[in-house]
Amino acid sequence: MPFVNIKITNEGATAEQKQDLIQGVTQLLSDILGKNPKTTVVVIDEVDMDNWGIDGQSVTARRKQGL
Repeated sequence: MPFVNIKITNEGATAEQKQDLIQGVTQLLSDILGKNPKTTVVVIDEVDMDNWGIDGQSVTARRKQGL
């Protein structure tokens, strides 16, 4: 049973976009690895930009700097 955890920043991904991610990842695992979609679990975690760091800075700080 595959388990996929997708982490994205909470910048307003719509329910439709999340559904497309779930569907697309499930299909990819089925097509490439032959996994059964009925037992494939996909979880999307939305992380606050203050809690997501790149190169020692939060995404919030990087955005304020135009990075």
